[in-house]
Amino acid sequence: MLTSRPTPSISPDVTEPPHRRLTRATISGPIKIVRTGKIATTHFSRLGVRAVISSDDRTVDNPAPAPALEISGTKVKAVVRIRRRMRENLVDKIEGQWRSFIDSTSQGILIQLISEQNDPVAKSGKKFYLVEIILHGLDGGPIYFKANSWIHSQNDNPESRIIFKNQACLPSQTPPGIKDLRREDLLSIRGNGKGERKLHERIYDYAPYNDLGNPDKDDLARPVLGGEERPYPRRCRTGRPPVKSDPECESRVEKPHPVYVPRDEAFEEIKQETMSAGTLKAVLHILIPQIAATLSSSDIPFNCFSDIDKLYDDGFTLKDEDQLEKAKKLFPDAFTKQVLSIGDRFKYEVPEVIKRDRFAWLHDSEFARQAVAGVNPVNIELVKEFPILSKLDPAVYGPPESAITKEVLEEELQGRMSIEEAIQNKRLFMIDYHDLILPFIDKINSLPERKAYASRTILLYTNTGVLRPIAIDLSLPPTSSSAGFKRVYTHGHDSTTHWLWRQAKAHVCAIDAVVHHQVNHLLRIHNCMEPYIIATHRQLSSMHPIYKMLHPHMCYTLQINAFARQSLINGGGIIEACYTLGKYAMEIGSAAYKSMWQFNKEALPADLMSRGMAVEDPSAPHGVKLVIEDYPYAADGLLIWSAINEWVKSYVGHFYSESNAVKLDVELQEWWKEIKNKGHPDKKNEPWWPKLNTKEDLTSILTTMIWVASGQHAAINFSQYPFGGYVLNRPTLMRKLIPQENEPEYEKFLMNPESSFLSALPTQLQATKVMAVQDIASTHSPDEEYLGQLHQLHGHWVNDPEVEEMLKRFSDRLKEIEEIIHQRNKDLTLKNRSAAGVPPYELLLPTSGPGLTGRGIPNSITI
Repeated sequence: MLTSRPTPSISPDVTEPPHRRLTRATISGPIKIVRTGKIATTHFSRLGVRAVISSDDRTVDNPAPAPALEISGTKVKAVVRIRRRMRENLVDKIEGQWRSFIDSTSQGILIQLISEQNDPVAKSGKKFYLVEIILHGLDGGPIYFKANSWIHSQNDNPESRIIFKNQACLPSQTPPGIKDLRREDLLSIRGNGKGERKLHERIYDYAPYNDLGNPDKDDLARPVLGGEERPYPRRCRTGRPPVKSDPECESRVEKPHPVYVPRDEAFEEIKQETMSAGTLKAVLHILIPQIAATLSSSDIPFNCFSDIDKLYDDGFTLKDEDQLEKAKKLFPDAFTKQVLSIGDRFKYEVPEVIKRDRFAWLHDSEFARQAVAGVNPVNIELVKEFPILSKLDPAVYGPPESAITKEVLEEELQGRMSIEEAIQNKRLFMIDYHDLILPFIDKINSLPERKAYASRTILLYTNTGVLRPIAIDLSLPPTSSSAGFKRVYTHGHDSTTHWLWRQAKAHVCAIDAVVHHQVNHLLRIHNCMEPYIIATHRQLSSMHPIYKMLHPHMCYTLQINAFARQSLINGGGIIEACYTLGKYAMEIGSAAYKSMWQFNKEALPADLMSRGMAVEDPSAPHGVKLVIEDYPYAADGLLIWSAINEWVKSYVGHFYSESNAVKLDVELQEWWKEIKNKGHPDKKNEPWWPKLNTKEDLTSILTTMIWVASGQHAAINFSQYPFGGYVLNRPTLMRKLIPQENEPEYEKFLMNPESSFLSALPTQLQATKVMAVQDIASTHSPDEEYLGQLHQLHGHWVNDPEVEEMLKRFSDRLKEIEEIIHQRNKDLTLKNRSAAGVPPYELLLPTSGPGLTGRGIPNSITI
């Protein structure tokens, strides 16, 4: 084996915009390749990279015209692509000049090609982001070694990095000489479960949610999530030392210091500079304190409806000019123009829900429409039996019967049909949070400025093809001095009943906001996805075809989840300050995980059928038929689901041609076992976990994961500001219970029902805090990678023309779906997406531009 230190010629790739500009190093020099197979080992100064080529690559007879490596009479050119930093400080520039000097003396880059049968030699060096290595001049065109990874110095990581070429390869197909390298690469990122992780490391491991609180500080102790008492998925382990007062709780890293995630999971600079890390930090660190200072006090309520409208029409002035200037620098131009749009005034864009109809929030039809086309369209279910009964222990929570009696419903049905006919004809639907919320009610109502009920809402599917709420059941648990409280509210026909009905709907919305954020969004999407990502890195080689398929759907999720633990869902964070459950917010997710979450029901068709919103229909394109045809989330979602399923099915069939190939794939089997046993250990013995024995099993599992990370997240996340940005439409908490006839507050309510209603809503500070975060959470980054697309940095992801054609068919199908959705939004018979004052349902349109668009399906959970 011969090696050499070639002289690289480095010049920027000027075809790229500045934030994606890459450095190409063209390397020439004599290297010998052993005929039995080749491993290309690339060393950057004191940085180690091993790039592995499989044994079927051969040299070509015709020399490449570009400067090349002389290999036994054949010329080969290697191009190394390195992404340059967007902002370089003086030290970076000096180091860059020094590296250029070193390169000019042929000491900078060493390419080493050695036999697959030999153990590779490792070296190491200076940190940089390696995009790819390209070898030109070999048979069949260039060979690409996709890295998209940070390479760190020998001081940080004494082991060299292994980079495989872009050929997908099952474990059983691995050439003998690189099997050990495949195994070594996996072992290098698993760690040993000990010690504190350092920011430069790439270690993926598991830990419970034991870093949300700080027991060493007053009122910031929070229980550990994960375990028999409070089951929860696992997060990425950081290994920080425990706090002094509780050895089970990990010490926290407070902003602005970063929380550890494996180095390649961190945001790229363009992401930091735009809509995710940088902007969200600006909201939390600068604008929210400024809002607080401007509003002077946390207990200022909205005194009249016009106070709320002023947030969009007039805005308000931020007081601290220095802080304002910092905010302008941190915020992207589009956001600055949108929010700080009148001089230095803080002004919000009018949310979509009231843009066409300022009074939409008042309408019962809009309240019901949002159950199928709003921010949380995944809880509505068919009423299958009557009476409605609780499953909670009656010895603790009182009689199980709902206060919604036969007489109540018959009065609302007005003789048009009996209850039995309504149930049989699938005309009654329900949003039921009673059993989930009731065990928390006493805790919530003991908090200052927090009041809540456990709620059930009954909706009628009318002859006109729309839903209408007809009854709301609000309950409080029994206490030592009372038998509990159950009361039904209906729309009624007088002013008093109307105002009470309005307050009842607001209480339902506040609980719905909690379930949306803590259960359907945070738990079922963000935190259940995290173990899949960790297991994929730990158990599937980067050569594995399933790793390659999942990789675009894993980007940035660990980073955004770590940031949420640090600044959003932590003790004393934004969610606790602005949502109903306060310091018990995370516990509701644990309760839902324990009683409700099942992997097999995360598949969209299975979820719809479990809620009675669809029935199995083998003749239907998606295998199910919707009970309500005009259910925009489900109708569009099934199109996306089916497209993902077809793409996954063809991809899996391509790589697993033998009937028993899935069962014999050792990496894949360990991956699935680890997801259950380490990622979701509190649920590992549940009988509903799918088997992984066949191609059909694998297709179903992967489709579910990709759907959750893409379509499901898009529908649940990017709708937050369009619907929640108007506090009257969707308050995130209520501060007062509804006045009762025997209470002093009732007289005040009768004298001024508007004031009574507004005084129960979030304060101005609480509302604007939530709006600021929802605005950013609903905003697309300029570098967003959408479903069916590949970022330029992920080009050459697999060397397989058939797979590339499959991806193209998937992308083409998504374009067809986009047009279908546009046509649906023009169909006047679909009143939930095309009616007077009703915004079109665009959340599941596959593509979007940057900004607050209310549309677009990113590949992964990036915000």
